[in-house]
Amino acid sequence: QVQLVESGGGLVQAGGSLRLSCAASGRAVVSLSMGWFRQAPGKEREFVAAIRWSGGTTYYADSVKGRFTISRDNAKNTVYLQMNSLKPEDTAVYYCAAGVTVVAGTIVNEYDYWGQGTQVTVSS
Repeated sequence: QVQLVESGGGLVQAGGSLRLSCAASGRAVVSLSMGWFRQAPGKEREFVAAIRWSGGTTYYADSVKGRFTISRDNAKNTVYLQMNSLKPEDTAVYYCAAGVTVVAGTIVNEYDYWGQGTQVTVSS
């Protein structure tokens, strides 16, 4: 069993930055594909970024490409999402996810474990 705990959310003005953290326990993140998803009120959960366990290849949604960066610290068993140039439309609850047999990396159902979510609010 894998437990994921997100932190780092908050309120920030448009153009600002936040760094989300996802601390994992129960299994090494280097052996898991890790993803960040977000869900705004009234909308479906959507893919934001992912990092594969094999080779560390990263993937991003077009809406965040060039602004967000996913990374992992194997020694701390933690995955990060650095968010720069934030926009009001980035406002959502952000979820960390982990999967053992992730293929595409962008699909919610590929992931086996989920954190509780952390709120990010970007004011205009």
